[in-house]
Amino acid sequence: MRGLLFGAVVLFGAACWADEPASAPSASDPAAVQSQLHTYFFDAAREGRSEMLAEFIKAHYDLNTRDEKGYTALILAAYHGHKAVVEQLLAAGADPCIQDNRGNTALMGAIFKGEVAIAHRLIMAECSPDQRNTAGQTAAMYAALFQRKDVLDALAAQGADLNAKDAMGNTVEKLERGEFSQPPAK
Repeated sequence: MRGLLFGAVVLFGAACWADEPASAPSASDPAAVQSQLHTYFFDAAREGRSEMLAEFIKAHYDLNTRDEKGYTALILAAYHGHKAVVEQLLAAGADPCIQDNRGNTALMGAIFKGEVAIAHRLIMAECSPDQRNTAGQTAAMYAALFQRKDVLDALAAQGADLNAKDAMGNTVEKLERGEFSQPPAK
């Protein structure tokens, strides 16, 4: 019952903050309420809506909940450049080491999008600097590929293995030079 009440409160609050009128699902359908909460939660992270996320945090919503692609609120906030929301989520206990369905982390997303300040903040999180995605790539490889030298230097300072190879045999050095291997054409 408490979860249902929480859902109704957050849905009401979300409807009040929404740009467009929201039709709240019936409180008698817990699955619909949970689905709508899920949508509001990820939309808030994607859009940088810290006031809405504060309500989720206050209600002890699971900050490490994932969407169908494996994204967490932190991954979405980092990818979309919402530094204040990244800080808010980290301070509230969001796990920066979680990987999406392709193995990418919030740090990798920030590097990819050129969100250098967010990347520097995430480097300071207590994650291995050598986490690999499903292609065997590390954050250092992303930094090298996208020519983010200061991020690469910060990763190296955190102990990142700059000699690691991905599944295609690419290394940080090769990626920095633009000499990367690609999978064969099918």
